[in-house]
Amino acid sequence: MNDRLETIVNLNKYPIQDLNSAKLKNIIQKCKHDLDRFSCATIPNFILPNSLKIMNLELENLIDKVFMSNKSINPYLNSKDDISLPQDHPKRIFMERDNGYLNSDLFEKNSEMKFLYEQDELLKFVSACLGIYPIYRWADPLACHAYNIMRPEGILPWHFDSCEFTLSIMIQKPEKGGIFEYCPFIREPGNENFEEVKKVLDGDRSRVRQLKLEPGDLQIFKGRFTLHRVTKINGKKSRYLCIPAYVLDPWRVNTPEHSEAIYGKVLPIHIERNVSRSDGLAD
Repeated sequence: MNDRLETIVNLNKYPIQDLNSAKLKNIIQKCKHDLDRFSCATIPNFILPNSLKIMNLELENLIDKVFMSNKSINPYLNSKDDISLPQDHPKRIFMERDNGYLNSDLFEKNSEMKFLYEQDELLKFVSACLGIYPIYRWADPLACHAYNIMRPEGILPWHFDSCEFTLSIMIQKPEKGGIFEYCPFIREPGNENFEEVKKVLDGDRSRVRQLKLEPGDLQIFKGRFTLHRVTKINGKKSRYLCIPAYVLDPWRVNTPEHSEAIYGKVLPIHIERNVSRSDGLAD
């Protein structure tokens, strides 16, 4: 284990370097239960306070390079209308989006977050919590461990992720709003379940759950199969979150359309690897 890891993660409480420790086994068991049932598990105070300050500073030092996206977008992160579908189809329902990313390729070589993402201890711990082996770090050079920024009045509408598993690490909490809402397992491989997705978009909250993250908390989330959003930010303080991502397919990256809309540019890798998803789901 690299000594730097113990300055970032609260290893006394969460000894992720030792998956066989009794303390960690209990944590893994609870996380797996929550992930299997709700698609989401939360681990409070996972990141140490000083490391949070470093992550906040490294983001703010590059804040002028954040790509802000305020396009109207559908739940599949697409801004193009498909007139071949019925008018009320979920793919034709577009919602306000005002949110940005500090892309992963802009991180400094010694970045706190970049270092954490590259540690095998974290990958193996997340894999154990999911009960899924193997999982891989995302090959997308823009999105693999990006910082998410939501400024005052910002909003992130209902959507699905293009990667199977996402971590959320709260870096800075807004004064009000910015609540994470999600509908567990509303779709599955080969089944978009458009009817139920449409109900949520129309305002049905019978499946909606909420999660309030605090700075330093770690969330493990099955975002490809779970419709989710972040409510509007209120007050004068921005919401900062880091979203390291893991996938089942080590080759796959975002589609060119998705990359351009959300991260502001398309790289050759997005074009070269632009193939249909093996799970049959829209991106």
